[in-house]
Amino acid sequence: MHGTPHIVSDVMTHTVAAIGRGASFKEVVRMMHDWKVSALPVLEGEGRVVGVVSEADLLHKEEFRDSDPDRYTQLRRLSDLAKAGAVTAGELMTSPALTVQADATLAQAARALARAKVKRLPVVDELGMLQGIVSRADLLKVFLRDDEDITEEVRREVVSYLFPAPTSAVRVTVRDGVVTLSGRIRDTSLVPVAARLIRAVEGVVDVEFDVSEHGRSSETAPAPSSHSEDASPS
Repeated sequence: MHGTPHIVSDVMTHTVAAIGRGASFKEVVRMMHDWKVSALPVLEGEGRVVGVVSEADLLHKEEFRDSDPDRYTQLRRLSDLAKAGAVTAGELMTSPALTVQADATLAQAARALARAKVKRLPVVDELGMLQGIVSRADLLKVFLRDDEDITEEVRREVVSYLFPAPTSAVRVTVRDGVVTLSGRIRDTSLVPVAARLIRAVEGVVDVEFDVSEHGRSSETAPAPSSHSEDASPS
């Protein structure tokens, strides 16, 4: 991976299996099996996403196959029972579909996946037309970024602004995504600011500091805890 992907379109899968509203139950199962996916976008017209069918939607048919739910279950799980009797994608799908736009940041996509507790999201343009699919695995691609690339970006985007030479002498090293800043700086109060900015660099796993302030020969600034700092998702 070269450079930093900043938006969903940089990491999404462009070739997507999708179905129409009228696709039969068996067609949905077959396509999931053939494409080895657990959910499919449902399209209408020229490719507008109107819903998503997941394995969970399909399993209700098997769950209620040989059962006779009581009145309480019927009221509590009305939607699930309806899907158990569904025969087309339009009847099975969850609608409206939860989607993400192609120009959304990776952090926005990660938050959407986490809130919805889903593994992937259809990617759409401003008109709701399908552009691709983004998964949890796609978002984790940023952590495959080379340490050298991260080092260069941290130096360029953070250190050169917060700790410019000659008043500061800061070294940046990165190992397995963990960034360490060491050396002498003009103001250790900038360390928490640097920590937040560095964690916002995609591919960064954690940040450590071994710096001292000019005029103090041996004082080392404490590294902000990754649990106490608000970290920007990568």
